[in-house]
Formats: sequence, C-alpha cells, structure tokens
Amino acid sequence: MSNIMEEQTHTRRNLFKTAGIAAAGIGLATIGSPLLAVQKKNTRKVAGAGSDVGVMQGALALEHEGIAAYRIAGGSGLLSKGVLDVALVFLGHHEAHRDSLAKLIMTAGGKPVQPKTDADYIAALNIGALKSEGDVIKFAAGLEQGAANAYVGQVAALKDRQLSRLFAQLGSDEAVHWAILNNASGGAIAKDAYLFG
Repeated sequence: MSNIMEEQTHTRRNLFKTAGIAAAGIGLATIGSPLLAVQKKNTRKVAGAGSDVGVMQGALALEHEGIAAYRIAGGSGLLSKGVLDVALVFLGHHEAHRDSLAKLIMTAGGKPVQPKTDADYIAALNIGALKSEGDVIKFAAGLEQGAANAYVGQVAALKDRQLSRLFAQLGSDEAVHWAILNNASGGAIAKDAYLFG
C-alpha cells in the first residue's frame, strides 16, 4: 500500500493524460450500438431467452456493484477534483450499462435484479479499507478488470448473437476503464497476450 501512496503524483498525471482520449474513444464506440436491434429482437420469443435473462441479470448485478463502488469512493473525500471527474465519467458509463441491461431484461419478461445496500457493498468490497486516492484507483482497476473478465466469460453463454455483441461492447468499455486505471496506479503493462477472459 505504501507503493501506491508514493505513486500518487505519477498516478494523477497519467490518469489525466489518458482519460480524455479514452472517454472520446468510448463515445465513438457507442455509435451504432446494437441495443436497439437487441431490444427489437427480444420483443419476439427467442430460443434460450430464459438463459440469456439469467446471464443479463448477472451482468446487471456487476453494473450495480460498479455504480455503488464509484459512488461511495467518489463521496469519500479521497479523490482530487481531476480524478473525481474521471470517476464520474466511468460512473456514467456504468449507469448507462445498467439502464440498457435492465431494459432488455424487462423486454424479455424478466424483473431486473435490484442493487444491494451501500452497507452491503462497503462490507463485501472492503471499501472501508481505502485510505488514499491511490488505494481507490487500484481498487477501481481491480473491479474493472474483474468486470471485463466476466463479460468475456459470459459471451459464450448467450444464445442471442445480438446480446453477445452487446456484451463484447460492455466488456470493451470495462477494459478501457481498467487500462486507464491500471496506468494511473502505476501497474505494469502485461507482456502476455489475451489480457481478459
């Protein structure tokens, strides 16, 4: 943890350098999103829709977790304005993911899973152990890496190909978040290929 605190100044510089580029990239990536196509397709009964709803419920639970983590950490007073601004952009991405998944679950006839309480997330994620901006950034990078891995792992479980495309897009957003946060925390660039999944 002391290494994280020593890298805090380096962290902020790197985060600011890459955040604008990544945010612009995410904005461009969402143009032409398959969400409308998925919604139209899911208004019809499709084979495997029940299992797809289950997979989407798991993804929605992950998005709830990410939203809570960014909201709680953002309100902790540990983040400088620039880092908080980036965290709020990422929070907005997770809220958009949540809304898309919840709408698709309802369209398929399911009831979207509800978020846990903040107290549950604080306990489950050990958020109370975060003592510095560097701690928060490293923590968020770990969550984003886990989410990217989860999306990659779930693509094969989906029956609807349009949903697979949406999950690939969601996983790509998480991977971009992880890359920015990993860089900001001073994390090493992985030498091996296939970073996720």
